[in-house]
Amino acid sequence: MRILICDDDSSIIQSLSQIVTTYFNNKEITCPEIVTFDNGESLLSDKGAKDIVFLDVEMPGFNGIYVGNKLKQQNESVIIFIVTSYIEYLDAAMRFHVFRYLSKPIDKQRLFQNLDDALELYYSANKEIAIETKNGVTTVSTNDIVYVEAYGRKIIVHTLTTDFDSTQTLQFWIDHLPVSMFFQSHRSYIINLAKVTSFDHELIYLCDGQFNAYLTRRKFTEFKKVYLQFMESKR
Repeated sequence: MRILICDDDSSIIQSLSQIVTTYFNNKEITCPEIVTFDNGESLLSDKGAKDIVFLDVEMPGFNGIYVGNKLKQQNESVIIFIVTSYIEYLDAAMRFHVFRYLSKPIDKQRLFQNLDDALELYYSANKEIAIETKNGVTTVSTNDIVYVEAYGRKIIVHTLTTDFDSTQTLQFWIDHLPVSMFFQSHRSYIINLAKVTSFDHELIYLCDGQFNAYLTRRKFTEFKKVYLQFMESKR
């Protein structure tokens, strides 16, 4: 994991770095790499992984809203905290699903609580799982799975690039996929909430309509509630 902090105020960078380091020390977890930037251009030119990002809004050159949009285009799973004193940027930040909106000066306890949520989301999205097929075993990130389908006697794991005929049962996938990310919408379908584009009373459309899955009518209300909670957790 890499944590990036971008702010043109060096005192904010120092404060955030100290709070984040303290958080991991208190959890007795090895602190991830923390990389700091004083402008958006240098952050965007960074070639390393961008897992959790703290962004100031008002900076010279590219502002935080522009940088946040670019980061989401590069990787929809990046977890972005907007850190600012200006509440008027909230609507613009929400448009690219900012994870949290933090006010300056930073409230340490609130940040600790938000980091708990961010890590839960990060580990769910980056959990790896082994798909067993007749030809061998392939390990994929759960975030790459769009949906799992029971088709006749086959269990098909659909990813963004490949379909796998899994020898594991549908119950295996129900038990092993993160419940915070996946929902069984129908007796034959388990869908990734992060891939949902839209839905109606019969179908769930995934990845801008590239895929769709059945939604049982009796599960519509439950699914709608779970999906909205999932989207809220990412903001």
